[in-house]
Amino acid sequence: MTTVNIYLTFEGQCEEAFNFYKSVLGGEFSYLGRFKDMPPQEGIAPLSDEMGEKIMHISLPVSNETMLMGSDSGGGWGPKLVAGNNFSVSVSTDSKSETDRIFSGLSDGGMITMPLENTFWGDYFGMFTDKFGINWMISFAETQA
Repeated sequence: MTTVNIYLTFEGQCEEAFNFYKSVLGGEFSYLGRFKDMPPQEGIAPLSDEMGEKIMHISLPVSNETMLMGSDSGGGWGPKLVAGNNFSVSVSTDSKSETDRIFSGLSDGGMITMPLENTFWGDYFGMFTDKFGINWMISFAETQA
């Protein structure tokens, strides 16, 4: 089943915000990864210790079908965070072909910020801003959690 969730982006307050959301919504984080957990990336300068402690990705299940997800902005390699671009619609699909179809259709006329590719965390994943200015993340996880 394809699911749609909201992905929030913060300017360094992601951990604080998600601890607050958890205190209100309940549950436990299903994933919490920091930027220091990323393998070295070609063309990207090493992270400062402070940036390494920021949240790369966090997930808080809200129900069996929905999850609140988020991260801190990605420093120099991510877009500058401004009100209005601090969230994305995250779509998780059942297959690579469905991921390709949705990514291709919704990104038509928009700007691809990360082409679909297999990632170090195991998902087939890509990001874009559609022609209406909405940020999207499309993914397929080979191993469904």
